[in-house]
Amino acid sequence: MPQGFARNQCKRFHKVATAMTVQHRIAVIGLGSMGMGIARSLLRAGHEVSGCDVNPDSRQSFAADGGLACNNPSDASQHASIAIIVVVNADQTDAVLFGSGGVMETLAVGSVIVSCATMSPMKAKEFAGRVEAAGMFYLDAPISGGAAKAGTGELTVMASGSEDAFAAAEPALKAMATTVYNLGADAGIGSSFKIVNQHLAGVHIAAACEAITFAASMGLDISRVFDVITKSAGNSWMFENRIPHVLSGDYSPRSAVSIFTKDLGIVSDIGRAQKFPLPIASAALQLFLRTEAAGMGRDDDASVARLLADTAQIDLPKAEENA
Repeated sequence: MPQGFARNQCKRFHKVATAMTVQHRIAVIGLGSMGMGIARSLLRAGHEVSGCDVNPDSRQSFAADGGLACNNPSDASQHASIAIIVVVNADQTDAVLFGSGGVMETLAVGSVIVSCATMSPMKAKEFAGRVEAAGMFYLDAPISGGAAKAGTGELTVMASGSEDAFAAAEPALKAMATTVYNLGADAGIGSSFKIVNQHLAGVHIAAACEAITFAASMGLDISRVFDVITKSAGNSWMFENRIPHVLSGDYSPRSAVSIFTKDLGIVSDIGRAQKFPLPIASAALQLFLRTEAAGMGRDDDASVARLLADTAQIDLPKAEENA
């Protein structure tokens, strides 16, 4: 169980009551930027939503929105028919599912677990086997779209699992996503697709940060570079999304460097196990590792640009310059 969970009653601020008819009781475990957006989308759809997080500020914010805020995954999952797990990695997923005070202590037989963390396909298969042995359904359902899409209920879900698992999770999936891919009947397939996505995302972030810092090294106006490249063939979704963080000098984490040391690490592990060469992903992983080693692991993943700028002794915009 991640440190910070304690058994306690769930709390809700009743002043934010909803007038909509409650459809399902859904638990969201992990109220970070993605989980909070998912929880709010579920509330807007009329579901009764319980949630928990180690951060008391997140729980308070969720309660203010009309959610049932709990200190413990077990409490949050009591009476729920769907539990959505939106934590960082496989270890945290393991803890909130099977640890003391975990979801499996109270979730009823026939309920479904929607597992959203990026993890190795083998871990997803292991978790599915343990959940299904207890008489519940497991949907391997990593997500993409970022905090903004989570908040508007427009995520992409790369899911795999039995048809019964998809059917049980459908009310939640309709509220949190606009695109849900059914990628197969076996857990692990969804996670495999997400790992391909993270391979590309990590490489594109690293390339975008390298390119904008390279532009700065040539004395170019990098704001102008951004304008030109986003209308040219060299553009990418990550360049367009992340380089504004560099231009503003704002590295508060939307997606942290440590996420990509984890995810590209999984890519590397799979490649090594399959004896498949991954030279570009490996180079990107080393950039993220160096950035984390430099003390920026919890900062925005665009901090790779800061690492390169520091190495080459190049000045990039700072937040106070844009205040």
